[in-house]
Amino acid sequence: MATADHSGDPGMAAEAEGAPVQETEPDARYTFANERTFLAWTRTALAFILAGLGIVQLLPPFPGVPWGRHLLGVPLIAIGAAIAVVGYWQWEGNQKALRRGEPIRRSSLPRLLAAAIAALAIVTAVVLLLSAMH
Repeated sequence: MATADHSGDPGMAAEAEGAPVQETEPDARYTFANERTFLAWTRTALAFILAGLGIVQLLPPFPGVPWGRHLLGVPLIAIGAAIAVVGYWQWEGNQKALRRGEPIRRSSLPRLLAAAIAALAIVTAVVLLLSAMH
């Protein structure tokens, strides 16, 4: 695999020598777009947390599955916390990349979100089937 020649890039040369990487203020539109993306992930995290809290506190118990509400609600709260933390890490990483003129890393949040929703759908189906058997 070929590597790019960054010998003429002062940021890369400084980083290789242990000096701080040169950062510049990016176009405000990119900074605001990055912030909007972070806020969207924050809203998603809050929705997961509140959905989990609502399931645990407000949903009537499942007949024959007294722990069903917690099995569904607590993971939603944990996933919401994970989305909030990873969303912040990605916002911070994107800001650094924008300031350094580097490419933005791919987000892991869509994969996390899709896997979490699929897993919770399966768990929900199991809880409903167990509840229907009683």
